[in-house]
Amino acid sequence: MSDLTQILHAVQQGDPKAADNLLPLVYEELRKLAASRMAREAPGHTLQPTALVHEAWLRLVGGENPQFDGRAHFFAAAAEAMRRILIDRARRKKAHRHGAGQERVELEEVDIAFQKDDDQLLAVNDALDKLAAQNKVEAELVKLRYFVGMTTAQAAEVLGITEGSAKHYWIHARTWLYQEITTDRVG
Repeated sequence: MSDLTQILHAVQQGDPKAADNLLPLVYEELRKLAASRMAREAPGHTLQPTALVHEAWLRLVGGENPQFDGRAHFFAAAAEAMRRILIDRARRKKAHRHGAGQERVELEEVDIAFQKDDDQLLAVNDALDKLAAQNKVEAELVKLRYFVGMTTAQAAEVLGITEGSAKHYWIHARTWLYQEITTDRVG
């Protein structure tokens, strides 16, 4: 049993020091995943990878006696936490009281950050919920690839599937999501 698995087991048992021991083991990997995901965000995005990791960490271990069935489950839960944080943030930005529909002008660079990226993120999230009802593994793969920024090989390892299966699932999920999103926008 790996150190990570042992510590996750201790977290499940309610050991208060286990979460403190867990963070150093997973922090760098979570930070890399968050940085990869944040690199695809629109210019002017204010959420930093470190903040995303910290908020996800609080959601993961801040509650009462979190339950993780090993490394794969932990990173899948981390991907879900990051996805929810980004979705919540996109929804808040679109809310009228927060200036939804307005364009932001960066005075230093004179770049315009369009709201289209938030619309796309929300559309992917809605379609992903529908996909999860039909194919949970494909939905988890999309979360790990799209929201966390893992490679196909990394996501396959976390999900406990072969890289070939992950590639097949990724192609199918992307096609399904594309059809779902374009159908919703047209209809």
